[in-house]
Amino acid sequence: MDTLDNYRRMIKEVLVPYTQIPYSHAAIECKAVFDSENDTYLLITLGWDGVKRIHGCLVHLDIIDGKIWVQRDDTEDGVTYELVTAGIPKEKIVLGFHPQNVRKHTGYAVS
Repeated sequence: MDTLDNYRRMIKEVLVPYTQIPYSHAAIECKAVFDSENDTYLLITLGWDGVKRIHGCLVHLDIIDGKIWVQRDDTEDGVTYELVTAGIPKEKIVLGFHPQNVRKHTGYAVS
């Protein structure tokens, strides 16, 4: 299995458990949307909180030029730590939600 296939597998292994966490206060679910062909991986929250419609992106990861770009991460602890624990080196993870001038201070890849 090549490196990109390993990254795809690890991303799925990190994200899927989030879809199993129940929301206690509303009829909301977390849905995984994985596009391995275009290397885009999303966790979407959707449902209803009373009369308010909930629909949003919880996590958005892309694989771009062999690196995992964390475009959005609204999880409590951050999936980035889980990706590193799963075996993905920090130098292969870009915190895309930070401006480029901030990324050099994060300990992760800049681009």
